[in-house]
Amino acid sequence: MGRVVWNLPKSLWNLAFLLVAVGLGPLTFSWPALAVFGLSTGLTLCLGHSVGAHRLLIHRSFRVPLAVEHALVTLGILVGMGGPIGLVKLHNARDYFQNEPQCHPYFSVERSLFRDWLNSMHGRFEYAVPFTPRLDPAIANDAYYQWLERHWRWLQVGCAGAMWWLGGFSFVVWGVFVRVVVSLHGHWLVGFVTHRRAHTGVVADGRFSNHGSAIQGANSALFGALSMGEGWHNNHHAFPRSARIGIRWYELDPGFWVIRLLELLGVATEVLRPSLKTRYRRARLSR
Repeated sequence: MGRVVWNLPKSLWNLAFLLVAVGLGPLTFSWPALAVFGLSTGLTLCLGHSVGAHRLLIHRSFRVPLAVEHALVTLGILVGMGGPIGLVKLHNARDYFQNEPQCHPYFSVERSLFRDWLNSMHGRFEYAVPFTPRLDPAIANDAYYQWLERHWRWLQVGCAGAMWWLGGFSFVVWGVFVRVVVSLHGHWLVGFVTHRRAHTGVVADGRFSNHGSAIQGANSALFGALSMGEGWHNNHHAFPRSARIGIRWYELDPGFWVIRLLELLGVATEVLRPSLKTRYRRARLSR
């Protein structure tokens, strides 16, 4: 299928942010800086990554005017994972291989915690046979997304300038470097837990099973709400195009609350929910 190789630009990028966050974070701590970190992290992870990049751009689980879509996706790119086109390609490749009977450890999270962290933060997957992940032409041909794909790292410079203007150097450290490091590692950890537990069979609330798929996804009570709803991953594997990931009343889903508000305001339309229309074709109740 392929192998994991060192991704030099990605590795240097993530390592530089990690060193600044760990080295300067404690030295520049203040309560206002912590507040800026919390607000900016919540904004970029919830509105940006969960709502904009994941549910809207990747899964098309609802529709908004293009200007609103661009704004939400831009917030998602500020998380620091990559450009919009690359994110969609990586996500679609992972979904494809996880739903095959056999899956490479890079996508199935079979390695140790440290090895998976190393692969995620410093590696990329090199296919043995050329493979082109599915990509919506509307995304591939969007001039703004093409620009973001080329210059996504520079968004952090603009963000740093805004943070400097708001509160100086401590705001830059906490509002950019600490935020990006915590967001990247939090996203990786949620993925590790919800896929690792599904692989090993220790599935938390594994209500659904995708017959014949190597990875089912697991619901995590710990990370469900903290990840803006992304931690209800067994639900998401069963209903990948649903805008609502937390299905049961106690499965808190802040990302869907935002989408529901946009729907009530008339901004979001065609909001998809768990149904036959959004269900993975081989999904079934496991109990």
